[in-house]
Amino acid sequence: MMLCNVLEWFDFAIYGLLAIHISRAFFPQHGANAALLATLAVFGVSFVMRPLGGLVLGGLGDRRGRKPALLLAASLMALATLSIGLIPAYDRIGALAPILLLVARMLQGFSAGGEWGVASAFLLESAPRGRRGFATSFLSATVALGSGLASAAAALLGSLLSVEEMAAWGWRVPFLLGAGLGLLALWLRAGIDETPVYRQARTRRTRGAGPVLDRVRRPGLTVFGFTVHWTVCFYVLVIYFPIFTQKQAGLSPAEAGWSTALCTAIIVLLVPLVGRLSDRYGRRPFLIASCLAVLVLVLPGFWSVLHTQSLAMVLLVQALFGVAIALYSGPGPAVTVELFDTLDRSRWSSISYALATATFGGFAPFIAVWLTSALDSPLAPVAYVVLASLTSLLVIWRRMPETAHEPVA
Repeated sequence: MMLCNVLEWFDFAIYGLLAIHISRAFFPQHGANAALLATLAVFGVSFVMRPLGGLVLGGLGDRRGRKPALLLAASLMALATLSIGLIPAYDRIGALAPILLLVARMLQGFSAGGEWGVASAFLLESAPRGRRGFATSFLSATVALGSGLASAAAALLGSLLSVEEMAAWGWRVPFLLGAGLGLLALWLRAGIDETPVYRQARTRRTRGAGPVLDRVRRPGLTVFGFTVHWTVCFYVLVIYFPIFTQKQAGLSPAEAGWSTALCTAIIVLLVPLVGRLSDRYGRRPFLIASCLAVLVLVLPGFWSVLHTQSLAMVLLVQALFGVAIALYSGPGPAVTVELFDTLDRSRWSSISYALATATFGGFAPFIAVWLTSALDSPLAPVAYVVLASLTSLLVIWRRMPETAHEPVA
């Protein structure tokens, strides 16, 4: 189960980390930022498919079980990732290249949109009593680990290959490797059992009282608002930040990749600890602490990297960002599914989470590059992060109940 999640998020994240190389392979080079913006736009458009993936795959998870939905999501991700690694470049097939790239990314987005809610529900319902935060935190850890492995792969390739080799074929290697390992992980996932909580709920056909929209409106809106900070921070501070350090701080692709790998390693190590602590002390204190930490750190962090032009400073800043994200990612998966009833949990948590990531997170790297260009300031993306953090802080403070010690319905 965990290996498959790691590889799915490796497949999803490697695109953003290799965006500069992908832009040169799939788009005509008309202007300094045009191809990069087009590549990041494709990254963002793929997120539009995530709510649809949540609707379809999440619905499958609620109707037929968590296991078949997880198997289908993993299969689609492996297929899409393999396709990206094999699509010919723009100079060979012209405009068909970016079209095929877009189709593959949309398929990845569809898969990821369903994966999150179904996997969160599976882990929550399989967890021992009093350890739901700890169990579900491993989903966040696998997201960070997959992204970290993607960063390490990009950095390793950048260290071993010349710029010409990376541009010609090196960027394709992680996609082909990820697809192959994904098929192995899919085979392993086929051995998991359905959760006892889901089996019991399906036997009783127990749902919350009232029409579906009455049941899911309040928790759905809460999850949507809660996710804004989470998704913007991840996609700006983890996915966009390597682009920022290369373009604004003079780091090489390898240095930027290793720095991001450090950030994700910190997230992986801290997330289970924070998840376990949230079982004892509640989810809300750690969520609020994360929002406040980002509000305090983000402007000084970007400014310090910009003005010192130092790898050491980049490492320090990304380490601090990693701690702030871990505070949210530990209890985060549990919160997204604890608010819903069992037979609503997979679909509606997926849709709520996916709508927020599609609206605010998927286009975050694109928005960051666009803001930098439009306002002629490399610090412009900070405003987007601050606005996201303030939004989620308000939702948590005023609308989110404490769920850590409530029974799973």
